[in-house]
Amino acid sequence: MREELLSVGIDIGTSTTQLVFSKLMIENIASNFSVPKVEIVDKEIIYRSEIYFTPLRSPTEIDGTKVREIIEGEYKKAGIEKAKINTGAVIITGETARKENAKEVLTTLSGFAGDFVVATAGPDLESIIAGKGAGAHVYSKEGHTGVVNIDIGGGTSNLALFNHGEVKDTGCLDVGGRLIKIDKNSGQITYLSEKMKELIKRKNLSLSVGTIARKENIQPILDAMVYALMQSVGIRPMNDEFSLFITRKEGEQETKFTCNETIKKSCPVTSITFSGGVADYIYGEEEVADEFAYGDIGILLGQAIKESPLCKELTVLKSVETIRATVVGAGTHTMEISGSTITYTKDTFPIKNLPILKLSKEEEESAKSLEQAIETKLNWFKLEGKLQKVAIAFEGGKTPSFVQVTEYAKGLLAGMKELMEQELPFIILVENDMAKVLGQTLYRMLEYKKDIVCLDSIHVENGDYVDIGKPVAEGTVLPVVVKTLVFNK
Repeated sequence: MREELLSVGIDIGTSTTQLVFSKLMIENIASNFSVPKVEIVDKEIIYRSEIYFTPLRSPTEIDGTKVREIIEGEYKKAGIEKAKINTGAVIITGETARKENAKEVLTTLSGFAGDFVVATAGPDLESIIAGKGAGAHVYSKEGHTGVVNIDIGGGTSNLALFNHGEVKDTGCLDVGGRLIKIDKNSGQITYLSEKMKELIKRKNLSLSVGTIARKENIQPILDAMVYALMQSVGIRPMNDEFSLFITRKEGEQETKFTCNETIKKSCPVTSITFSGGVADYIYGEEEVADEFAYGDIGILLGQAIKESPLCKELTVLKSVETIRATVVGAGTHTMEISGSTITYTKDTFPIKNLPILKLSKEEEESAKSLEQAIETKLNWFKLEGKLQKVAIAFEGGKTPSFVQVTEYAKGLLAGMKELMEQELPFIILVENDMAKVLGQTLYRMLEYKKDIVCLDSIHVENGDYVDIGKPVAEGTVLPVVVKTLVFNK
């Protein structure tokens, strides 16, 4: 059994907007005499769009109409109908995720781009997607080592640390090429981000909107950005200035940068890859005639990184993708396949934007602790006192006995009583391979009167959302996309 899925990746970044179409091949790799094991066995990019400057209505608003026109036009050029898309992701990244209408634009595009395309934002997920698009996870797996990818765009730098092919940690800094914009004709600075204004103030620099930009007066900004990147990968000590560059979610005060902590403690990084638009000027060999050719400091930032200890003290590996890393990652690395031993009693898919209620290992120790934890945490998902749809997620046992499965089922049923009363979907996600027996036990306890979806082999956390697609591989598995809908301000 071999099946082909069509995937799209759409990236709306600080500087550029682009999309790719890919084919994902799924196949049952188990023998005829064992339980099916369906995996994605091949990925092929079949169309790459042009790269467009992201259209803005104003410094605080995306031009949603023009973004939509770009995407519609590229669908026509590719000769692909939106109804044929099986999976994929619309990613909004960097400074663009902080625009006032970012969420509305993504919601509109998610509906346009197919039944099972998801809208996703948030620096942690972006970091992973870009790192995989750049190939850092493959380098890490093949080299049995720690590899960090830094995806440097117009507004942010997303870091993903891979060790032996697995994501170890992520981070995000407000370091990018378009945090300072320059008029190409006059040479005057036309825009400074809030972080840049604060940095200029701290360093007592004579830079402001209207100042003529030259390499010499921009250099202190470049030096500070590069030093922050060196600190982030653990090759320079932290200082007070570093906290200025950390990208924070709305309302977040914590200044700890976990990627740096992970590198120092448990996963020393030996190699580095770069992606994003700035990366072309880190890897580039040719001289650039006009340093402000793009109306920003991106070229100078790339050159400064190239000459820095980042590229001298670490082994620099060539990225598979640079400016297209995020969009390629969105099109080829966002989907997971559920386990094959699952339970779903009715095909009501796709299910979209399902928030996750994740239970801790301690909370799943007994039926009573499960019940109490679910009852308490369901209050997180009430809007004006009314419960919203939600998926319950937990790790589960690796080889649970029948008695243990029954205890899980009892705790889940008792805790999810309010869900059942309000006729909301009954959806369980388990990490370990036990969804079929758990789902069947729950279905029996419900006297076969309430439909159930119980999936395994899916890792999620509180704050995540999932989309569950229509069954594939002759109905044996379900495609799942884990996403985040966090927008920065």
